[in-house]
This record gives sequence, C-alpha cells and structure tokens, in this order.
Amino acid sequence: MSVSQSPRSHRPARNQAEQARHPLTSESGQKVFELLPPGSFATLDNHPSDLPPFQVIHCRGGRCLVRQQAWGKHVQWEVEHQRLHSA
Repeated sequence: MSVSQSPRSHRPARNQAEQARHPLTSESGQKVFELLPPGSFATLDNHPSDLPPFQVIHCRGGRCLVRQQAWGKHVQWEVEHQRLHSA
C-alpha cells in the first residue's frame, strides 16, 4: 500500500443491490440464508456504524441468538436470521 492510498475498511460497505439479494433465493424458489456459524460476527440490516458487530451464539429455525461482547455471557438477543449479515 502506498502512502497515497487509504487503508481499506475491515467491513465492506453494503450497497442496495447486496441488500436486495439477502436472503438469497435458490433456483427451486427456496430462501437460502448466509451461513453464520457459532462464534462468527454479524451485523444487522440497519446496524449503526458506532456499534460493534454481534457475536453469533447459534441459529435454529430462522432465529439466531446473538450477543455483544460487552454485555456479558448471560445476556443474549434473539434476532431473525434474515436480518443478519456476516461481518
């Protein structure tokens, strides 16, 4: 990287085309969601830029349990899978 180049962001900007594709639809018409394994980090559709990504605890039945690292281990939030994007 040269001096004139700015460093790349750790989180790429999502444009409207990317947001419109989520969730993906397979050829058979079924919805396909991003893989969010436990321990990975995810952001919401309308995630504020000053809020760190959520850590995924687990996903089942279209719902995911997520947490902020600052919340402590016993505070969790259940979110619809379709609202989350891999960070």
